[in-house]
Amino acid sequence: MLIEQEAQSYSCLAFSATHRQTGSQIISSPFIVAGFFGFALVIYLIVDSGAGEVARAMLTVGWWLLPITIYHLVPLLFSALSWRELLPVASRPNVFTVTWIRWIRESINSLLPVASVGGDFASARLAHQRGVPGTRAAASMVVDTTVGVITQLIFVIVGAVLLLMRPNEHAALKVLSGVLTGVGVFFVAVLIFVLVQHKNMFARFARLARGLLPKKWLSHYLGSASAMDDAVVLAYRSGPAFWRANLLRLVGWAAGAGEVWLVTRCLGQPLSLIDSFILESLSSGVRAAAFLVPGALGVLEGGFVLFGGLFGLPAESALAISLSKRVRELALGLPGLFAWYWIETHYFLRRNGE
Repeated sequence: MLIEQEAQSYSCLAFSATHRQTGSQIISSPFIVAGFFGFALVIYLIVDSGAGEVARAMLTVGWWLLPITIYHLVPLLFSALSWRELLPVASRPNVFTVTWIRWIRESINSLLPVASVGGDFASARLAHQRGVPGTRAAASMVVDTTVGVITQLIFVIVGAVLLLMRPNEHAALKVLSGVLTGVGVFFVAVLIFVLVQHKNMFARFARLARGLLPKKWLSHYLGSASAMDDAVVLAYRSGPAFWRANLLRLVGWAAGAGEVWLVTRCLGQPLSLIDSFILESLSSGVRAAAFLVPGALGVLEGGFVLFGGLFGLPAESALAISLSKRVRELALGLPGLFAWYWIETHYFLRRNGE
């Protein structure tokens, strides 16, 4: 009975946090301003690169956007399998279920101004609705987010090392100095985050939330906080499952390079797999650093223009790669958002009807 109460309290908390983050509070002035300047930067880059040339590059890609979009299901599957390793075996959803939950999670984080975390809460809530205990769903979400950041840092570092190994890349040294500085800052932040997770993170949050949560939730949350902390530590100590999660996530990051490789081939300016890997890794690092900008608008495009120049890609081709990713995000993300709203509405109506 206590376990069920803890699960219910986490479910309410996760849904509330997701709802708040996807609601009016998260769409605050800083996000609006960041989104506006990001969009303005996208327009500037397109005009500066030649709007006609960019349009021709996108028309060249044309219907290839369909297989490029479908290909993204490959890295999506690997990230879903990584998260699945962190879920308890006894209540672990099947591969299909975990994959569509991951799809919804990515759709929310890509298209809604939720600082790349709203989808994490939603995925934990959906996993709980599919039979995963609330505390274990919360723990898997926290640890999976950490695994994602750690493996992304490794992905970026490998890309930077490969770029350094290229001959006659004097210009790359200036770019890499900034990239490696950012990696160092993120590494320290992740290290602190991992240490906090091992020091009763939820219990600390519970004490801080005394004046923020409704009283009807507070007692349940205070009671389940230590259980969530134990579940997080248990996920880290899951042995082979934890390391498989890291390996699968890293493979997923690497698989994303196939998207860049496909777009450049469609443009008639093919990059090698190694160069595609480098470009994808550095651009993913830029996107991670710009998590506070909705969709990394403008920042991602600027990153592709900057890094693409290191491989001889004209600005319009580099922008076409970025815009192809935007099209893919819309093509996969909008159905994901509709699916999420339909699931939540159906669940709400069913609970109220009981």
